[in-house]
Amino acid sequence: MFEQRTTDDLVRIAAAGGGFRLNAAMRQTNDLIIIAAAASKKSAKIIFSGLKTRPTDDLIQIAAAGKGCVFFED
Repeated sequence: MFEQRTTDDLVRIAAAGGGFRLNAAMRQTNDLIIIAAAASKKSAKIIFSGLKTRPTDDLIQIAAAGKGCVFFED
């Protein structure tokens, strides 16, 4: 469901405090960082899946932007 939403929509949902699960495999790392940062402002819990082949440095950037609000799963 959330995979069809735009990055802007996901940022708005996260910024409002809404948490969600997202298959993020097709999203750019920068988009995920923006979503994670928005979630961190309201402590919204975001679960990103589909990132098992993403470089560790990318995951660290996403996690840092999320400040504890982002979870990764396969």
